[in-house]
Amino acid sequence: MSALDTLEKQIMAAIEAAGDEAALETVRVAALGKKGSITEQMKKLGAMGPDERKAMGPRLNRLKDMVSEALAGRRQVLRGRALAERLKHEKVDVTLPVRPSPAEVGRIHPISQVIDEITAIFADLGFAIAEGPDIETDYYNFTALNFPEGHPAREMHDTFFFNEKADGSRMLLRTHTSPVQIRTMEAQRPPIRIVIPGKTYRCDSDATHSPMFHQLEGLVVDRSANVANMKWVLEEFCRAYFEVDHVAMRFRPSFFPFTEPSLEVDIQCDRSRPGEVRFGEGNDWMEILGCGMVHPNVLRFGGLDPDEYQGFAWGMGIDRIATLKYGMPDLRDYFDADARWLSHYGFRPLDMPTLFAGLSG
Repeated sequence: MSALDTLEKQIMAAIEAAGDEAALETVRVAALGKKGSITEQMKKLGAMGPDERKAMGPRLNRLKDMVSEALAGRRQVLRGRALAERLKHEKVDVTLPVRPSPAEVGRIHPISQVIDEITAIFADLGFAIAEGPDIETDYYNFTALNFPEGHPAREMHDTFFFNEKADGSRMLLRTHTSPVQIRTMEAQRPPIRIVIPGKTYRCDSDATHSPMFHQLEGLVVDRSANVANMKWVLEEFCRAYFEVDHVAMRFRPSFFPFTEPSLEVDIQCDRSRPGEVRFGEGNDWMEILGCGMVHPNVLRFGGLDPDEYQGFAWGMGIDRIATLKYGMPDLRDYFDADARWLSHYGFRPLDMPTLFAGLSG
């Protein structure tokens, strides 16, 4: 047996004995690497005579090909064996249900949904959305809105005040979204048509009140704004929001420092069924919002001449109208961050409210 036959036998035996791909790679390098046994034999061809090189060259090439094929075949065997071993220990129960996607599980909070509904309705009526800071000055929250000194709303038991500054003034958490009315009048000339959804803060907490809640404020300022315009806007909003063809409304005299005259608004409803309120039918009435013509003093604080301009405004609790429409029993649940509650009362994230497709999906 020649030396080349012996080398072939040794390499083939080593390939067959390799138990994993790492061991097989060691055999490959030992045979075909830069300093491998077959490579070393190939290097000797240059020193041979023509006849010997002619005989040895084809044999070495054939051996190299045989070893390469044997390595490839053994690698496939080892990979198949390793895969079978993994499958034996890494079992997957394909009978388990597929986890739902985030779009299926996630829910839009009812307050966010109602704000989107409000935005859709008033945008269709030609209103813009306005915003303002949650931390306000006494001037914007009270004085510019015609609250007199000593008014109960200025007291600590109603308002969250910050610590006094060096000059004796105090910032506060806004008690309503009305300061945005003044800021808008200062920054924009009439005609003004805005709605202001946002967070507000008052010292109150029970089943129907929360220290932090959401309000919707509306403001129209123009040369010809009047009570009839205001009634039409509010009727259109209630009809669209509660998704009824007709809704009767009752306007009662009231008092707010920032409007004159001031009105409370009741909406027709049916409460004959326990735990259910239906709007647009029945003989009952439910208070839903307050409104009125903007007080001349408020227009002056906003930098407008009340002899030239007049306006109307209204305000309502977003949490309250969300509860009336969707039937949540306790206002405090809005702020508990309970995933179970949100899963029950929340809205699918892709069901955006539109007037043509339906507000509530």
